[in-house]
Amino acid sequence: MKQIAGYGYWKSPITSDSVTEESVRLSEPSIVGDSIYWLESRPEEQGRTVLVHHLQDGQVQDVLAPPWYARNRVNEYGGGAYIIANQTVYFSELKDQRIYRQKSSQQPQPVTPEEPWRFADYEFDAFRNRLLAVREDHSETDSEAVQAIVSISLNEGETSVKSIVKGADFYSNPRLSPTGDRMCWLEWNHPAMPWDGSELWVAEISKDGGTGSRWKVAGGPTESIFQPEWSPSGTLHFVSDCSGFWNLYWEQDDQIIPVHERLAEFGLPQWVFGMKTYGFTDDGRILCTFCESGSWRLAIIDSAGALEAISSGYCDIDGLVVQGQQAVFRSGSPDRSSEIVKFNLATRQCQVLRRAAELAEQVKLYISVPKPVTFPTSSGQLVHAYYYPPRNPDFAAPDNEKPPLIVKVHGGPTSAASCSLSLTNQYFTSRGFAVLDVNYRGSTGFGRNYRKQLSRQWGVVDVEDCVVATRYFVEQGLADPARCIIKGGSSGGYTVLCCLAQENEFSVGACYYGISDLATLAVSTHKFESHYTDSLIGPWPEQEQLYRERSPIHAVDNLTVPVIFFQGAKDRVVPPEQTERMVEALRAKNIPVIYMLFENESHGFRDGANIKLALEAELNFYNTMV
Repeated sequence: MKQIAGYGYWKSPITSDSVTEESVRLSEPSIVGDSIYWLESRPEEQGRTVLVHHLQDGQVQDVLAPPWYARNRVNEYGGGAYIIANQTVYFSELKDQRIYRQKSSQQPQPVTPEEPWRFADYEFDAFRNRLLAVREDHSETDSEAVQAIVSISLNEGETSVKSIVKGADFYSNPRLSPTGDRMCWLEWNHPAMPWDGSELWVAEISKDGGTGSRWKVAGGPTESIFQPEWSPSGTLHFVSDCSGFWNLYWEQDDQIIPVHERLAEFGLPQWVFGMKTYGFTDDGRILCTFCESGSWRLAIIDSAGALEAISSGYCDIDGLVVQGQQAVFRSGSPDRSSEIVKFNLATRQCQVLRRAAELAEQVKLYISVPKPVTFPTSSGQLVHAYYYPPRNPDFAAPDNEKPPLIVKVHGGPTSAASCSLSLTNQYFTSRGFAVLDVNYRGSTGFGRNYRKQLSRQWGVVDVEDCVVATRYFVEQGLADPARCIIKGGSSGGYTVLCCLAQENEFSVGACYYGISDLATLAVSTHKFESHYTDSLIGPWPEQEQLYRERSPIHAVDNLTVPVIFFQGAKDRVVPPEQTERMVEALRAKNIPVIYMLFENESHGFRDGANIKLALEAELNFYNTMV
């Protein structure tokens, strides 16, 4: 018989330790011959990112021993942190941002000199024994960092780094043609973000290894290009959203030809380097992943452009790498933790190589399966979300009691809520909370038009969508109107504070490293996002008054409910000063506030002890305040 207890107070086997264990981040899988590699960020090692090797016999071993930490900070968010060539590992070391090489079990040795440089997105040039990479130069401390595509000699005893493409504000995806005589890349300039407008370029490689004549293939200020790749036969492929959705194209004789046209997304916002959604098989087909209505699927496209969807059971697929008749990718599903998966194209079978956390069979009984929902805004447009009802086989709530609702705002603005398993969500649902994960207008996965609805409307339409979603579930009898909670991190933290300052739907808020002052963000954030607010709010400083009106720090008088803040002391995206000003202002009003500063964290928590502490504090805050 079930025990009777109020929603939010149920006992659950999904503990903060469970969440910490599941917080292992799996990323950047690769295939090298018969071997598979990937990166793991481990909370039990204070977030250290380790390169892992899956052996042919099924064993898994670490390639990098402590304290080596494979992570770069190009554009602050990094990605594309390693490559393996000629049985040698090349990787970015977090501490000094130099490139190191490691052969077999030897100690890593530096490849690049001691300079204030960062490197990402490696490509091996076997024709010239060098790496191609994006370099970010921080030599000039009084001006923004300078990016270029560079060549890095791999000859023993050399530390030669030469610029071969420069002049744009940002670069990514330097990729050599199979014959080594051409290179493609992406570039874009302020104020655009790569998902707003970017360009695909190709250049001939000259005899001295530099670039000769070059030409633009596709892209522009209102067209986003993603993941250019050369097919084995030397045909340039890429993803473009020129149709309104990120679709696959290829170029031949100056003609841009669609591979397969579909109202679906075959690309992603390029927040980090090394993102991949397709690859080429050895028989001329393309294995890809695409997103429809927020859910990702696996598919094969044949030489005639026909797409065959593959049933895999996954709703979240990224990092797709293909070699021959094999592929590897990172995946997520509603009832299993994040996985590294090997896929056999011949048999259509998936083999799990690594799972972020193993769930006991008993624990699976407590998993709340998300339900996709849509609801109309005041203007009649549909907004998307995932609803997680409370679930615990051991407990039931008193008759006529409604559950507290946690409205979760993803860390976008152009990110997306996923239906893959999150033990953080389950930590709350198994205790009697309902969770609503909102894909407000501006989120990815629903086409360019949906994504662009946040243009000049940040702090407006995202707020409206979260409020409308809350009212919808209250009206449906699925939430207690007196116990509605809103939480979010980064951009989501900004939306949280805006909702609390503008509306009266929520009883409490949780803000993880959220933005409170847009003007400070515009003038002090890092280069990659230094003009992002131009498209989200308006040009700075011309629209200074609008920045002030949209900033929660200037609307504290309207804020009346308790808030808990979580902040990393080393955060360069949203510095602690932003959060601390908000905390001081609320305390001056005698509003209940908790502020938790984590000394060794930056933007997004990685240390398991901190993840555990923050989660427990968040739950206690909710139960105390509502």
